[in-house]
Amino acid sequence: MARPDILNPLFASVSTIKGIGPQLSSLMAGFFGAPENQDAILLDILMHMPSGIIDRRQQPGVQFAQPGTISTFLLHVDKHFPPPRHNNRIPYRIEAHDESGEITISYFAGRASWLEKTLPVGEKRYVSGLVTFYQGNPQLSHPDYIVEEDKFDDLPLVEPVYPLTHGLTSKKLQLATQGALEKLPQIGEWIPQARLDINGWPNFNSAMHMMHSPQKPQDASIEGAARARLAYDEYFASQLTLQLVRATMTRESGLARRLNGTKTKLINDALPFELTDGQKTAVNEIYEDLMSPRKMARLVQGDVGSGKTVVALLAMAAMAEAGHQSALMAPTEILSTQHYATLAPLAEKAGLRVALLTGKIPAGERREIQAQIEAGEIDIVVGTHALFQSSVVFASLGLTVVDEQHRFGVHQRLALSDKGRKTELLVMTATPIPRTLVLTHFGDMDVSLLKEKPAGRQPIDTAILPAAEYDRVISRLKAKVGEGAQAFWVCPLVEESENLDVISAEDRHKSLQKVFGDRVGMVHGRMKAQEKQEVMEKFQRNELSILVATTVIEVGVDVPNATIMIIEHAERFGLSQLHQLRGRVGRGDKRSACLLLHGDKLSEMAQERLKTIRSTEDGFEIAERDLELRGQGDLLGTRQSGMPGFRIAIPDFHKDLLEVAHEDAIDLLERNPGLQGADGDAARTLLYLFRKDLAIPLIRAG
Repeated sequence: MARPDILNPLFASVSTIKGIGPQLSSLMAGFFGAPENQDAILLDILMHMPSGIIDRRQQPGVQFAQPGTISTFLLHVDKHFPPPRHNNRIPYRIEAHDESGEITISYFAGRASWLEKTLPVGEKRYVSGLVTFYQGNPQLSHPDYIVEEDKFDDLPLVEPVYPLTHGLTSKKLQLATQGALEKLPQIGEWIPQARLDINGWPNFNSAMHMMHSPQKPQDASIEGAARARLAYDEYFASQLTLQLVRATMTRESGLARRLNGTKTKLINDALPFELTDGQKTAVNEIYEDLMSPRKMARLVQGDVGSGKTVVALLAMAAMAEAGHQSALMAPTEILSTQHYATLAPLAEKAGLRVALLTGKIPAGERREIQAQIEAGEIDIVVGTHALFQSSVVFASLGLTVVDEQHRFGVHQRLALSDKGRKTELLVMTATPIPRTLVLTHFGDMDVSLLKEKPAGRQPIDTAILPAAEYDRVISRLKAKVGEGAQAFWVCPLVEESENLDVISAEDRHKSLQKVFGDRVGMVHGRMKAQEKQEVMEKFQRNELSILVATTVIEVGVDVPNATIMIIEHAERFGLSQLHQLRGRVGRGDKRSACLLLHGDKLSEMAQERLKTIRSTEDGFEIAERDLELRGQGDLLGTRQSGMPGFRIAIPDFHKDLLEVAHEDAIDLLERNPGLQGADGDAARTLLYLFRKDLAIPLIRAG
């Protein structure tokens, strides 16, 4: 279905607004993130929300003016006092008065001709701006607005304040916004009237006018009804898109797999531990998905060390029982190799054939493995994204497991579901994600939670120390290494920086080598994959006692004998990063420790982060606290709102609306999967308004 004609004015270039020339149009394209070589459109302007309000309604009279307040006065202009020529340090002053007292209007570097025309002696003008006092007398320095007495209606008494960029002034943006509002057509309603009434929400058009042309401050307030209604609309468009993606991915082209339990029983019997209740529940949910005719699209959310890999192995074993292959895709070669090392011995006990396919495998061996995959002689293939290159052909791919990918987005999920027409999808996250971000990133997927850690895992003692305690730390480390312990030492930077007073991994590696000799290794992101792999393997074989690293070891590295994690400049890391790094130890049966070394000056937020890490090992609690601390921060590397691609909704204020929008989207598509009739037309309009074009082709015909 094409975009409804009624919306066409909103998709016109900003250059169609009077007063917006090519230079300003180009600036707006960059500011609003328009596609390359395209102009920003009127809709971009309307979706750009005010960040605050200036209230100019206060008209106290000069005698009652308060310093530091925005006030509006009807003033009689008395006299101009231009400064001496070539003296820019003295302002141009204009004396004026109202019935209650006298006031000075001042301009530095003011043009006399313009000021004489704007504030002519003997006439009255409305003047609005910030009141200050100089030597006990009220002043307006560079007032914001000056309007003639009969043009009071031109003065914005309640003025929205917008985020701006260099070269884009508030007045120019307001001009553009008012031009866009004039072109806003009457748009039909997608929210039931009862919902509008209960919440006291305006319709879409009224909400836009209240935000951009408010009559009172609460009209455009972040907590107000107009902003809440538009935030709901944005969430609803996003959730509707995710549910349409889900419908496409899970459409009944899946197969009801027949599972006989033989392979999974052999793996269960071979495990050196019993599954946790969370693992058992997740595995059963996966089995139910596989036996259903709908394709599986499931997210397994596990805390660090909660045993996600075993859940994936049991899912892949079940798929082998049904006669199909599985692919486990990890983001790095280190992780792929590690998964292979963990899975292969267990899989072999169940008679499953496992292959590792990464870039470092020699060409001849690679061709041989690819031939075995194509012939169906391999049950489980472990590798990186290269698994989905066209040269890798599966005999019968039934399940794709994607590991440790926060940013494995909707487009990639759709592409994968196309790759294997009947392929089930299991995504595993590196760390827990807050509920709000699960809905916004993975609202198209079912979710399984793994909250407990496998039996036998020891708690990790976490301590916070100033960097000045370095010598004491080294002395303790010497003793522990002497007893056979291994340690990670994490630094925020690879090499020294002129701008930051931070020890680099390279410098720390050198200083530790002076103490521990060749028992110290180093890995960082700039090294070649092969080099990193070799160092990691030496550490895993206990040929190195200390591994100096950057956050390259944040995800998935498994060295059960490593019991010490030292994080230098811990104040520079995010909460979930610290939790991930700490999770690299405590993976064996020995008690482990994590030392957080910090610099001298700690911000309040850094102190809160370190206290949180010390007080809990619960990744779900840490994820929620991280979102709380950052507020509108960047949790998954998304926009500054803390949410992916949201311009209106702010989680601190509108979090509850997300759950409502999620349920409403599911409900609408259950009632009306083809989005037919007035109900459906309104929903399609909503998708176009919020630029969810991805979703339109996914709507079922009929």
